[in-house]
Amino acid sequence: MTDRYALDKGRLSSELLLLLTLLATDNIDETAGQEPELFADIDWELFIQLTLHHRVYPFLYPKLSRMREECVPTLVIQRLKNEYRRNTVQMLQLSGEMGRIGDELARLNIRSLFLKGPVLALDLYGDISLRTSRDLDFIVPLEQLAETEALLVQLGYVKEEEFETILGDWKWRQHHTTFNHSVTTIKVEVHWRLNPAPSREPDFDELWTRARASSLGRNVYYLGKEDLFLFLSAHGARHGWSRLRWLLDIKQLLAQQPEPGALIQLLQRYHYSNMGGQALLLAAALLKAPIDPALSGLTDSPKAHRLAELSMFYIERLVNLNNPPLAPEVERHYKYYQPAILTRPQQLLYVLGFLYPYAADAKTLPLPQPLHFLYFPLRPFLWGWRKAIGEDK
Repeated sequence: MTDRYALDKGRLSSELLLLLTLLATDNIDETAGQEPELFADIDWELFIQLTLHHRVYPFLYPKLSRMREECVPTLVIQRLKNEYRRNTVQMLQLSGEMGRIGDELARLNIRSLFLKGPVLALDLYGDISLRTSRDLDFIVPLEQLAETEALLVQLGYVKEEEFETILGDWKWRQHHTTFNHSVTTIKVEVHWRLNPAPSREPDFDELWTRARASSLGRNVYYLGKEDLFLFLSAHGARHGWSRLRWLLDIKQLLAQQPEPGALIQLLQRYHYSNMGGQALLLAAALLKAPIDPALSGLTDSPKAHRLAELSMFYIERLVNLNNPPLAPEVERHYKYYQPAILTRPQQLLYVLGFLYPYAADAKTLPLPQPLHFLYFPLRPFLWGWRKAIGEDK
């Protein structure tokens, strides 16, 4: 790895540096022999906590299980073994449910693409037990969303919440809805977009032309390699790459050698070049992922470097951005980081999105449906009133 991929790792703990080294190497025994200092003075409880937080324990356990006790304590191996076995059972359960949902959707002539879960584990790692997943994510055409939701209800799922919406803003402010099974407790996220606004992205028909079939079911399909890189890069960027599992996914995907020309063209067309460059830089700097020289246009971008450095703030901490309230310094950083990952046109659309009416406007000043267009000119006044009385949006 050359200096062009170097990032500041000076604030990383010894435990996190060890974890990164173990994830990056294929020969752990050789690493332990050449760099025994990596295993010295390690807080093994913190190390376990890091493997659980970053969701990399199933990938790590088979490697560590072959190591000598003087390097890694037996209690650490046993804890990871227990988590590995629990995860394997869960992934088998999710695999069965994924096949069932795929078959039921196909029966109704609803096309679907699974985005994560067991299908991703098998494709990237060759074994569903080597990656974690807590739910099933799939995308369907927007015009078949209502039919898909009705099917899930028939299958025993309960919708987690209804969006408060006005003037159809849910179609772009949101990108998925969540269902929980009343018996199995399996969670399903149904997407109609890969990512929330203000992003642009391939529509479902385009994604379907590049879809791949999985061996996990007759009707289980998933994204093509280049589309998968776009999705994983955008998802990881949006969450600050706060879990190393997402970077490990990128490294495993790069091993499949997505076609550089097609990948660059796709990222440029939908304005994901900087996020793609950020993903490549982090995967190379932290996990020693090999980067195709043909992708240097992405990794040489100054903004991609800046975004990669910004995301180190989350990687060096145990941060869950989906679990508020956040620590004050994390919340301040994320308020800066979130718009920073967008392009200039996307930043403009992001700001303009605040001028589009919110459901809260209709609560503040109820109007008949035919007059909802008046919320556009009234929006600044209604927002100002709510701020004055201490309400958001």
